[in-house]
Amino acid sequence: MFFRFAAASYGLSFDIDAMLTSDIEDRAKLPSWRPFYVIRREDANVGAGCLRRVTPSVAEIQKTYVQPHIRGVGAGRLLLQQLLSDAGAIGYEAVRLESLTFLSAAHALYKSVGFAEITPYAEHSMTKYQPRDTMGRYRSSAVFMELRL
Repeated sequence: MFFRFAAASYGLSFDIDAMLTSDIEDRAKLPSWRPFYVIRREDANVGAGCLRRVTPSVAEIQKTYVQPHIRGVGAGRLLLQQLLSDAGAIGYEAVRLESLTFLSAAHALYKSVGFAEITPYAEHSMTKYQPRDTMGRYRSSAVFMELRL
């Protein structure tokens, strides 16, 4: 649903297979214990999120999503707090993220824990998965944020 909305509303496309393969196979992106979480409720997967190493001192929260019917019960906040705790335990000094502009509820959550908007950073995760000719459109449809730990 998210990817269809992004395509219809922003004209963006995503190479989902490449994204998943990269997350699963590129062990250099994440620490060996890979902080990747799945939220389950009533025997169903309803959310997920993980950290990606950007530099030795900066992590990126990515693949974070909570299904609409589960929003508002605190699952997203718990997931975010766990990812930030993991980032601190690993030794990161900052955590960044990118999010499409229409996800305003997520932006409010991020701001509530101290994230602030920043200019697009070169190492953001979609660099590898967005065609170059649409990168400007992607950046203008996204919010980039950072939290110093």
